[in-house]
Amino acid sequence: MAFGFGAGYARYAPGTCGTLVAVPIYLLLREFGWLAYALVTLAMFVLGIWLCGVAERDLGKSDAPGIVWDEIVGYLISMFMAPAGWLWVGIGFALFRLFDIVKPFPIGLLDKRIGGGFGVMLDDVLAGIYSWMVMYFIVALLA
Repeated sequence: MAFGFGAGYARYAPGTCGTLVAVPIYLLLREFGWLAYALVTLAMFVLGIWLCGVAERDLGKSDAPGIVWDEIVGYLISMFMAPAGWLWVGIGFALFRLFDIVKPFPIGLLDKRIGGGFGVMLDDVLAGIYSWMVMYFIVALLA
């Protein structure tokens, strides 16, 4: 599961492939309303701390590229209460990948300093929050 149902085995861009796995999960979850969406995302985050920690230990490598559960959760955070439509799915995807790759302050700093399953999850959660904030800024500008 830490490998995102196999997406983490992708030879190129496993993080992007992991984020792609999150799109149908997002489309399914949004049908259940914001509270269910938030609770499932929170549960996936908590599960991810354990999953990613076990995967790191088993692989003997810190935040191995194939571990993509964190990307799935990060994208779900970025899409929380997002407007409906494929345009927003794409905007959320692009913003999340941008923040996950660039790791603006303090994401990069925390990524280097906090280890274990929580550390693996934290940088993507923050990238998801940054993406969510930018997306809602865009929505506000268009309103």
